[in-house]
Amino acid sequence: MSLQKQLDDYKASFEAKAPPETLAIMRAATAALAASGQAERIPAPGSTAPAFSLPDQTGAQVSSADLLARGPLVVSFYRGVWCPYCNLDLKALQAVVAEIEAEGATLVAISPQNAVNSRKTVDTLSLTFPILSDAGNAVADSFGLRFKMPDDLVALYKGFGANLPAVNGDESWSLPMPARFVIAPDGTIAYSEASADYTRRPEPDAMLAALKSIV
Repeated sequence: MSLQKQLDDYKASFEAKAPPETLAIMRAATAALAASGQAERIPAPGSTAPAFSLPDQTGAQVSSADLLARGPLVVSFYRGVWCPYCNLDLKALQAVVAEIEAEGATLVAISPQNAVNSRKTVDTLSLTFPILSDAGNAVADSFGLRFKMPDDLVALYKGFGANLPAVNGDESWSLPMPARFVIAPDGTIAYSEASADYTRRPEPDAMLAALKSIV
């Protein structure tokens, strides 16, 4: 089953049970972010990727410079352990991690959550690639992905029990748009995509094709 089919099935199940007022708030927030055009302004192929150095789920520091010295780099930004769509996306990436590594590349995922929640994600989903903690979404911001949640959506998430300040160690209630980048060893972006709609994610095949074109 394709990744998007899994996401669509989950969305349909959620929307069948959610109150209309809940769906209205969520849809309005997604529509506003899409209308802002932010997803179209992320670093494009051919541009230089922002450098970063972030702690992984064990607390070890991981730098993009060190990873690129070994080969191409695949970077996936996601929202957090609390997001079921992101967890399906991570599982889809895990399914192709061997193909990524066969091309001499490294895969890392980045979220604003703290290391404790990153370890929980790795353990729960049996991931073999590192998850990096981007406190305050600083690196996400350098990639053009950071946005602040509207107040009515914050209130809704609080009602869901999604305590992002506790998960992230950050009171900003900001998130990254889900995104993926393929970066060549010289730091040039070969593939980039982001979605204002967190329920939409590209199939990993698109990223793999770009990766294979640069190795």
